[in-house]
Amino acid sequence: MKSFFFAALPVLALSLIISRTNEPLPIGAPVPNPDTKMMDISGKEIALKDAKTEKGLLVMFSCNTCPYVVKNQSRTYEVCKYAQGNGIGVAILNSNEAKRGDDDSMEEMKAYAKQQGYNWYYLEDKNSALADAFGANRTPECFLFDGSGKLVYHGAIDDNPSDASGVSRKHLMAAIDEMKNGKEITVKESRSVGCAIKRL
Repeated sequence: MKSFFFAALPVLALSLIISRTNEPLPIGAPVPNPDTKMMDISGKEIALKDAKTEKGLLVMFSCNTCPYVVKNQSRTYEVCKYAQGNGIGVAILNSNEAKRGDDDSMEEMKAYAKQQGYNWYYLEDKNSALADAFGANRTPECFLFDGSGKLVYHGAIDDNPSDASGVSRKHLMAAIDEMKNGKEITVKESRSVGCAIKRL
């Protein structure tokens, strides 16, 4: 009996991992859990429906210290500012629940947002609930929704997350331009490269 129990442990552990790994949100899907309130660095509780505008919504899963987030800091600021300038709501979600007592605490989020000049929502995704709903697994990972709340782009900010000097196409900015002009999105999905979201 004992040998069966211990032999079953790896299978059980694997099943638990699989149960937390959802498929990424498909193109055309609506904003998941739009009513779920999350704590913003302002001290207010905000839901994605509060962040969305009639022009759309950009949701980015990010954090404070991932090396890929650091490499993309200027690009994150640029594209979020660009989205805002086009009337699109912006919400950055920190889903690193396993690091709340460390680098991704609310206090560290506030300090990071101030350092980076964030002028948009930076929300604590408690228990990685929204990351699970979106099927998000990396930081940074982006989801762009149109004015009707349908997903039109999912993936990376651009085609070279590792090296800003090697970027040849800014996927997210191009998607914003095409969306605002009522055009079909040329690149609807790209591969997100970054650190794994630190779930519990």
